[in-house]
Amino acid sequence: MFDVYRKEVQWGGRTLTLETGKMARQADGAVVARYGDTVVLCTVVAAKTPRQGIDFFPLSVHYQEKTYSAGKIPGGFFKREGRPTEKEVLTSRLIDRPIRPLFVKGFKNETQVICTVLAHDLENDPDVVAMVGTSAALCISGVPFLGPIGGCRVGYKNGEYVLNPSMEDAKSSELDLMVAGTQEGVLMVESMASELSEEVMLGAVTFGHQSFQPVIQAIIELAEACAKDPMDLPAPALDTDGLRGRVEAACKADFEAAYDEPNKTERQNKLAAAKEKAIASLEDPAEADAAKGLLKGIESDIVRGRILKTGQRIDGRDTKTVRPIVAEVGILPRTHGSALFTRGETQALVVTTLGTGQDEQIVDALDGEYRENFMLHYNFPPYSVGEAGRMGSPGRREIGHGKLAWRATRPLLPSKDAFPYTVRVVSEVTESNGSSSMATVCGTSLAMMDAGVPLARPIAGIAMGLIKEGEQFAVLSDILGDEDHLGDMDFKVAGTDKGITALQMDIKITSITKEIMDVALGQARDGRLHILGEMSKALTNAREGVSATAPKMTMMKIPVDKIREVIGSGGKVIREICETTGAKIDIEDDGSVKIAAVEQSALDAAYNWVKSIVAEPEIGEIYTGKVVKVLEFGCFVNFLGPKDGLVHISQLVADRRPEKVDEVVKEGDSVKVKVIGFDDRGKVKLSMKVVDQKTGEDLDPKKAAE
Repeated sequence: MFDVYRKEVQWGGRTLTLETGKMARQADGAVVARYGDTVVLCTVVAAKTPRQGIDFFPLSVHYQEKTYSAGKIPGGFFKREGRPTEKEVLTSRLIDRPIRPLFVKGFKNETQVICTVLAHDLENDPDVVAMVGTSAALCISGVPFLGPIGGCRVGYKNGEYVLNPSMEDAKSSELDLMVAGTQEGVLMVESMASELSEEVMLGAVTFGHQSFQPVIQAIIELAEACAKDPMDLPAPALDTDGLRGRVEAACKADFEAAYDEPNKTERQNKLAAAKEKAIASLEDPAEADAAKGLLKGIESDIVRGRILKTGQRIDGRDTKTVRPIVAEVGILPRTHGSALFTRGETQALVVTTLGTGQDEQIVDALDGEYRENFMLHYNFPPYSVGEAGRMGSPGRREIGHGKLAWRATRPLLPSKDAFPYTVRVVSEVTESNGSSSMATVCGTSLAMMDAGVPLARPIAGIAMGLIKEGEQFAVLSDILGDEDHLGDMDFKVAGTDKGITALQMDIKITSITKEIMDVALGQARDGRLHILGEMSKALTNAREGVSATAPKMTMMKIPVDKIREVIGSGGKVIREICETTGAKIDIEDDGSVKIAAVEQSALDAAYNWVKSIVAEPEIGEIYTGKVVKVLEFGCFVNFLGPKDGLVHISQLVADRRPEKVDEVVKEGDSVKVKVIGFDDRGKVKLSMKVVDQKTGEDLDPKKAAE
């Protein structure tokens, strides 16, 4: 019934298995990839006819995690998987980026990749498995895909690179780097690092590229055994070579004049007019429609040729110069921290908000629930590029760019013990012409320091580009949007003056060399240091103390066996403290207590209340208490949280023994008492007569003698 093909390879100390022929047989390509006990089903389906009237390749990639894969039931009311999680969105992008450039040029058939996590061993991350499985499924599907690709995760620990570290080992690694590519070169890099040098990062990319070569060979052997016949590609309806010559003659001069305009809006207006003029010069509607697809190539040749020949870019800069920068902080009232970072025609308004432990994000992941105390949200409204567009929930672009900035900043944050706040950063991109994600990194660093977040060092980011024709190439610092669209590389590098914290690279060609990457990293370091220098004109270090509008916060440690007393039956005690003082209190299982309040007085009141509950009475100490019960032989005084002590009738006043206790005190009276001992049952014995009830001064003769 099944015609099963399987390929196994030992990889990183574990067995990688690629199997096809049993599941999802009606898909064009379907591979079950298994690594350890993590299993992912990867499928590919392509429409049989191309979509008409589009100038892009309609590819969609969907990575989805099923909670049953980890033996869990989804949370929430409906008890089924819902909208994609951040991890699913980021992994979908991770797979899309290296495969998209490898489809045959001109292929316009709608293509869908779906990767479903069927089993998760909580040791091997499914994202690597999904990427490898997708490559194999594409190679056997018959879709015109110029693969295969391989991919892996690289860690760095104790000075050595680690291939596909386990999820537990990755937590203590100085590097989390994903790399994908072909036999010839690297296509995609995504990483977070602990201020590592350019040499270490380049070595990690090289190590990863070499490490996934056995996987590529295994996919080739699987495809040789069972790949479907290639899909037929439609022949061009027109002689585009002859058409291109006529279109180029009609628009080249206007394009060159447009690219002499440094202002983005004016340049786009001139380009749009030139395109309309060129298309209008063609009488045949079919030729006019085909010409639309040729114009980008003509644009590309003009821009790329000018840079390679003269070294001069669209806005007049040379290849290494960074656009003018203006950095400002504290520009918004009431917010805890704010910054406006402007670099050329790219601008990000970044705001930092400080919260308490109750504001932490709860993440329900396959490998378990955890809390995140640092969130970074990136927004890209349509007005930032002068358009009127759809407004809605964040898309894949917003989530991906926000995560890149999060990775760049996360290694420099203080520990929760040193800075117990929850931090939320929001970046509003108000203008965009090249690398708004790196402007977000710079703005985030400034806004957090403005809010008093004690970052170890400021962080900056820069986007690098590449123009390569044959052996000739030019690496571009701080690329414009047009240079990104028409170039061969988008290489974002973020970090401090000590090293790299995040690196993201997308390559549109397969012939990038180690030499080019080395040049790009070195040029990026120079640019990053320049940007850090410009940022320092606004702020060099975190401000002392948090903003006056931020919640005040303090921490204390209480014995674990006292947690129950602070919380109280059904939360009665802690609820009373919060309602009375207006403070927020979070208690961890290890006895760590975080107290936050808007006003310092509320913070102090809650702190002292908790302290009184867990404190133990000390002999000789004087406390202020409240009479809670009057008896014939004395009175009970509540003096230390829930603790009561007995003031015997003989300890009420110094000069006499009263006939009745209520001659001296009544229930509800506030009195000052001194701890004079404990009875044989551990009950506290108190005295009022040795304390001046007005001043609280100790009147004990023994104390005075000392």
